[in-house]
Amino acid sequence: MKKPNALGSALRNSGASVAGEVAPESSSPSIITPAPRPQAAPAVRRGTKAITVHFPENVRRQLKSLAAEEGRSMEDMVAEALNLLFARHRKPELAPRKSNN
Repeated sequence: MKKPNALGSALRNSGASVAGEVAPESSSPSIITPAPRPQAAPAVRRGTKAITVHFPENVRRQLKSLAAEEGRSMEDMVAEALNLLFARHRKPELAPRKSNN
């Protein structure tokens, strides 16, 4: 026979469940809340896909600093870089830019 456990008894008395036991059903009806609906993408992001890349922190910091110096967004700076890469490889410059600096 299993020896009584003081901690298990205290947990049971508090209403918590003990490993290997099922918590007793409460007599009050449970309230079912619907799962939150996913948010629609902002209009500026519709029709786009994220491109995620990982670089060391100092690369991000430098890009952010350069964007701030130029008064532009990091997204616009990356678009410029992608378009330069596309041009170098004789591909259409497809990355949309918000400014033409």
